[in-house]
Amino acid sequence: MIVLTKKLFMEESGQGMAEYGLILAFVAMAVVVALSLLGDGIIKSYQNTASKFPE
Repeated sequence: MIVLTKKLFMEESGQGMAEYGLILAFVAMAVVVALSLLGDGIIKSYQNTASKFPE
C-alpha cells in the first residue's frame, strides 16, 4: 500500500503538460490585462493614423 501511494505522488508523466498549460494561461491573462490597459491608446493611435490618409 505504501509503495502504491509513493508511486502516485512521485509519478511525473503529466507534469510537463500541466506546466505548459499554466504558462499558457498566465500569458493569456497578461495579454488580456495589457490590452485592457492600453486599449484606448491603441484605438486613438489607429484613428489618428487613419485620419491622415485621404479617402
